[in-house]
Amino acid sequence: MKKLLAFGLSLLLLLSLVGCGATKSGATGATSTATGEKKAIKIGIVQIVEHPALDAARQGFLETLKENGYEEGKNLTVDYQNAQGDQSVLQSIAQKFSSAKLDLVLAIATPSAQAMASASKDIPILITAVTDPVEAKLVNSMDKPGKNVTGTTDMNPLKEQFALMKQLVPSVKKVGVIYNAGEVNSQVQVAMAKKVAADLGLTIVEATVTTSADVLQASQSLVGKVDTIYVPTDNMVVSAAQSVVQVANKNKIPIISGESSVVDKGALATIGINYKKLGKQTGEMALRVFKGEKPQDMPIESQKEFDTVLNKATITLLGLTVPDDVLKKATFAK
Repeated sequence: MKKLLAFGLSLLLLLSLVGCGATKSGATGATSTATGEKKAIKIGIVQIVEHPALDAARQGFLETLKENGYEEGKNLTVDYQNAQGDQSVLQSIAQKFSSAKLDLVLAIATPSAQAMASASKDIPILITAVTDPVEAKLVNSMDKPGKNVTGTTDMNPLKEQFALMKQLVPSVKKVGVIYNAGEVNSQVQVAMAKKVAADLGLTIVEATVTTSADVLQASQSLVGKVDTIYVPTDNMVVSAAQSVVQVANKNKIPIISGESSVVDKGALATIGINYKKLGKQTGEMALRVFKGEKPQDMPIESQKEFDTVLNKATITLLGLTVPDDVLKKATFAK
């Protein structure tokens, strides 16, 4: 009987110890969840050039991460590199990132995305401000990327933009388009612009550039030849948008742009991408990658709501009357 009792007590003691161990382990996990601790993340951000739209996309991306518990200086390390429009520098940045131990790379704009995708087939790459990821050979398709690349597209609502042009400048017949012929996203937009213009009975007059220094001369070449100017989301042209605005406003030529930062600088209007919102949307995709989703299985996303933005000073300068239905849904440039 004594032996039996001793055995029973030993068994109870053993079970008690096991139970204590389980409780301790469980408590650790509960504490981690309760405090919202996140695994430390290291990311790279590569941007082709500085201009307000691309900067806003980057800011929106980081804002989303911060709102979800990933903050620089705490559990998030960010290596931000800007190529300042230099392709050789861009390639060096991509190579550097490919050999670094990064959890993810954000590539902003088509050239950045192409350089990064060529440099690494393993690191998860999120893209943003890329017009046509398929044409740029970054993914197999929009729905099934099939590679280590996914993200958001800034494909412009060109039909709506040209319709706005017709509403604001009913007499328009010829539209000048300034773009970098070497940039894939610009080639795609110009091809689309030609189709849209043809449907509206408009003629496209092209002015191409190879450097940002060419933008002023390209703008001047359109004076006397066009009724309006369309500025697509071309990285090189947008970075020198002030030159286009200077020439156009001096010669009373309305500018419709692909995004709002050009309107802030003096273009007439846009119906376009809100790049901060696009960046935030890309940040939401990054959170999914952190949780284990694979880029190859995540469809490319596009912005579903576009902003109509007008410039009051330019409306006055050009002496235009804006229809009430446009005014109702518009905001005004800063």
